[in-house]
Amino acid sequence: MANSSEVYVVDDDEAIRKSLSFLLRTAGLPSRIFDDAEAFLAEAPGLAPGCVITDVRMPGIDGIELVRRLSEQRLPLATIVITGHGDIALAVEAMKAGAVDFLEKPFKDEVLLAAVQRALNSETRDQQDEGDRQRYRAAFAGLSKREREVLEQVVVGKTSKVIAYDLGISPRTVEVYRAGMMMKTGAKSLSELVRMALLAGL
Repeated sequence: MANSSEVYVVDDDEAIRKSLSFLLRTAGLPSRIFDDAEAFLAEAPGLAPGCVITDVRMPGIDGIELVRRLSEQRLPLATIVITGHGDIALAVEAMKAGAVDFLEKPFKDEVLLAAVQRALNSETRDQQDEGDRQRYRAAFAGLSKREREVLEQVVVGKTSKVIAYDLGISPRTVEVYRAGMMMKTGAKSLSELVRMALLAGL
């Protein structure tokens, strides 16, 4: 990580801004906080390279639009989006817009710090992403046809009830398929399963 790198927290929730700023400072990572995306975008072109942490849900310019605008401007800023439970579809949209990672709340401090360090070191991130991509593709290759059908629906953010209706099976059966996929791939949560699928290019 370059010494000039900085972490930018963009969130409308003051409690989140303060807690993340404290965590980053404790870890020795320089940071700045912004209470909305508009204020951050106004300064973004003149900021040092680094990492942006933002919530997908914010008034005005939300996290997804922020990611999209930063990608369009090609600024040296890797973005991590924070998502609440049930916002998987939004997180997927954010990653497709250019976010490098997403974390589902609540998350452990060490998980966030590991994501930030990885985002700040783009060379290591690219190498790790390629290694992960190959490993995840191999894991997903072991899924059954029906498991892959369920996975495709999960990745676009559909609930078990909607997936069950679309595929003509029961919600309980969807849950069984999901549990099987997580066991085969080693995913510890639904959000991790989705991240793995996105990185694998599914």
